Amino acid sequence: MSELDSFKRYTITSALPYANGPLHIGHLAGAYIPADIFVRHLRLKKKDVVYICGSDEHGAAITIRAKKEGITPQEIIDKYHTQIKTSFAEFGISFDIYHRTSSPVHHDLSQEFFLNLYEKGEFIEKESEQYYDADFDQFLADRYITGTCPNCGNDGAYGDQCEKCGSSLNPTDLINPKSTLSGNEPVLRTTKHWYLPLDKYQPWLEEWLLEGKKNKWKTNVYGQCSSWLKAGLQPRSMTRDLDWGIDVPLAEAKGKKLYVWLDAPIGYISATKQWAENVGKDWQKYWKKQENEEDNSCLIHFIGKDNIVFHCITFPSILHAHGDYILPHNVPANEFLNLEGDKLSTSRNHAVWLHEYLNEFPGKQDELRYVLTSILPETSDSEFTWKDYQARINNELVAIAGNFVNRVMILMHKYYEGKVSGVSSFRDSELHDLIGKQYDEVEEHIETYKFRQALASLMEVARLGNRYLTEKEPWKTFKTDPEATRVVLEDCLLIIAHFGVLAQPFLPVASGKIFTMLGLSQDVFSYDEEIRFEVGHQLGKPELLFEKVEDDVIEAQLKKLADKAQSVAEAAAVEEATVAPAKENVTYEQFSAMDIRVGTILTAEKVAKTKKLLKLTIDTGIDTRTVVSGIAEYFQPDAIIGKQVSILVNLEPREIKGIMSQGMILMSENSDGKLNFVAPFESTANGSTIR
Repeated sequence: MSELDSFKRYTITSALPYANGPLHIGHLAGAYIPADIFVRHLRLKKKDVVYICGSDEHGAAITIRAKKEGITPQEIIDKYHTQIKTSFAEFGISFDIYHRTSSPVHHDLSQEFFLNLYEKGEFIEKESEQYYDADFDQFLADRYITGTCPNCGNDGAYGDQCEKCGSSLNPTDLINPKSTLSGNEPVLRTTKHWYLPLDKYQPWLEEWLLEGKKNKWKTNVYGQCSSWLKAGLQPRSMTRDLDWGIDVPLAEAKGKKLYVWLDAPIGYISATKQWAENVGKDWQKYWKKQENEEDNSCLIHFIGKDNIVFHCITFPSILHAHGDYILPHNVPANEFLNLEGDKLSTSRNHAVWLHEYLNEFPGKQDELRYVLTSILPETSDSEFTWKDYQARINNELVAIAGNFVNRVMILMHKYYEGKVSGVSSFRDSELHDLIGKQYDEVEEHIETYKFRQALASLMEVARLGNRYLTEKEPWKTFKTDPEATRVVLEDCLLIIAHFGVLAQPFLPVASGKIFTMLGLSQDVFSYDEEIRFEVGHQLGKPELLFEKVEDDVIEAQLKKLADKAQSVAEAAAVEEATVAPAKENVTYEQFSAMDIRVGTILTAEKVAKTKKLLKLTIDTGIDTRTVVSGIAEYFQPDAIIGKQVSILVNLEPREIKGIMSQGMILMSENSDGKLNFVAPFESTANGSTIR
């Protein structure tokens, strides 16, 4: 009896994918294939299990995609929720429900959680300085800010996390922060938010995570958590200044939204509520603490490593503070999957997209499941290549599993017209023991989240069958001893049947084909169910379990990746080519004649009856002067007060709309005509010379 068998029910979740783009193989290898194998395994053990997932439809990622595509956030989530849900269904991920966080039940439950913690006094209310994009006149959520990670030097770190080293960050931790909206350095402005005091929960978290270690949490998960705790946890804001998301349910918080990492994991619970309503069950048994602790459900989160902090620090703290809910029993996070020697990249289109694979490889879901399971990044990053995909299918699925099944089926039809004499147990006792050993190994490996090893134990059944068939050589004994030959082949039929049973969590399509070829009417066989062939049982027709992958198929996929890379490079070249050419040379003396100083904008107001002009008062360090600048279409007057600029102070004054303008501020202009300030990298004394 395994440690997991002590639970009466199981609540299994896979990370909610952002509804801002399609799924790729990295997503599958991280959170969905392992969980699906695990859930199918529990169902075959006849356990009470619910498998939960859904689209994460709030947060900055959604609005960023909406801006990129030029449509509304609602249109984005509707588009990608439908695509993701369809792809999961076609691929065969066996969720009990695939929900969405835009649903009313989710909004209500998330606000209920917030109010529960608010009324208990768990939140810290404080004003703080947060980044603000003056160009777009809005505060910036964490994902709207990128910069250099202070821990590993990654230039593409986000304001909440560095996805390269996994460090949890605050936006102000970033070096050289930039707004993803304007590309400019954001400014700090004061705003009020509600913070979850993670530092208050740290002693409890340390104790709880130590219990997790005893429950055999993966070393990569426990190691990440330990490093965060060692660094010391800090309060984390649970609200955001955004225009998309779930409203903070307080009158004083008008216009503010719940932090996506408060609302998203609650999506697991709201989805369970919806599922329970659909099927007539009590959702609370799967999420809430029961009167008898032994009746609590076993909660397991399957995620990628970039979500460890939220599932092992933030969400458990929320559940703990609430008090009514169970905590995760395990969080078996996987590392990252790379593609053809490079990181998967959505922005560079360097990915194998699931919806494209399903279109280009119809009926080949199991092949991709097999390859990805065999290379799952369980403890370190791994790599998918199309050549390896071809080799694993041809040399393993086809040559080992498919070959064994095909040989036995053909011989049974050839010698006995596909009729079985009646058999329910191995005549060869050694086979019974060997197959039993593989059942034990598959169970042990799955329940310790070692899916690669579990798959290897499954394939050992097919290898065992091939060795047994080769050793007995029934094609040589049929003429002299047809009954002994029948015994050998019927034992082989049992090996095939047990391979089919064990393959169900890994290769659900192939296992169904096996049961059909064996003439068994059931679609699913539980582990403890007897496999019996009655006297005269008729086998189905032999068919190929798997087909070889030809070289031209692989070459086409490699070319497709190369074409994508070329398209990205060409697009970058076109963008670069739009830069205006250099003007004619000037002499050093001509350049030296220009007196460019650092100044600070003291006041700013629109010039009446104009669309483009702002009247600026600037402290140049030399004096305070007025400058009229044509930047009103890009900047709000109050947003640029206090901004340091570069100003040409010895430009001949001239009158503009009745105002004497005494200088010119320097701006950069991109190919779209968008303006940005040319300003010192760090705050500098007014009047400093720019050379």
